[in-house]
Amino acid sequence: MSDLKMPFTAHLAELRKRLIICFVAIGIGFLIAYAYSTQIFEWLVQPLIGVLPPGDKLVFTALPEAFFIYIKTSFIAGIVLASPIIFYELWMFVAPGLYQKEKKFVLPFVIISSFLFVGGALFGYYVVFPVGFRFLVGFSTENIRALPSLQLYLSFCLKLLLGFGLVFELPVLAFFLGWAGIINSKMMAQNRRIAILLVFVISAIITPPDVVSQIMLAVPLYLLYEGSIIIVRLTGRGKKEEAT
Repeated sequence: MSDLKMPFTAHLAELRKRLIICFVAIGIGFLIAYAYSTQIFEWLVQPLIGVLPPGDKLVFTALPEAFFIYIKTSFIAGIVLASPIIFYELWMFVAPGLYQKEKKFVLPFVIISSFLFVGGALFGYYVVFPVGFRFLVGFSTENIRALPSLQLYLSFCLKLLLGFGLVFELPVLAFFLGWAGIINSKMMAQNRRIAILLVFVISAIITPPDVVSQIMLAVPLYLLYEGSIIIVRLTGRGKKEEAT
């Protein structure tokens, strides 16, 4: 293991370096995404457009609103594009505290973390969004017409996409907690009931307020929890703790 008595100022300097690289990567990703901002925007609004009554469209009430929406959309897309570099820099920041044999997992960590983040966002977009938005739009009547605001929809949509991407990082979080000896697979298995409760609470917070959408997120999230138990069980330090 690398020197654990690294000065605090050195840790701050290392953190600053890693953050600068991440910000530069996000900036480059933003510029790339902004060149395709129209296509990205059209892609993002499809789940809602697909469930709106024929002829209904999104509206914006402030003149600069559409421009800032394209900026925000490009920024989030830039984060997604930069996610492999962000995860790599995260790994390199914690690498000094790892054993030499553990440092070789940097490539699998970057690939798996990026895959889970993007996979979670796509799962929300293609699986949960159509059902959730159809439920919300279903409250329209002859006297009540849905006129979704461009800004409110994009903010809601981007928040959900980031939420889905982050919750799908559960196996990665479990790996680090297991490596640090904070949790072990026996502890996780014994607390399945609490985990199920937390899974449904998280699903209720992230998804639109309908039971179907919540279940559609809760099921894969619970499966990720079960997969995390296996990951922690395969962690060396987790094995030692369970043995004791």
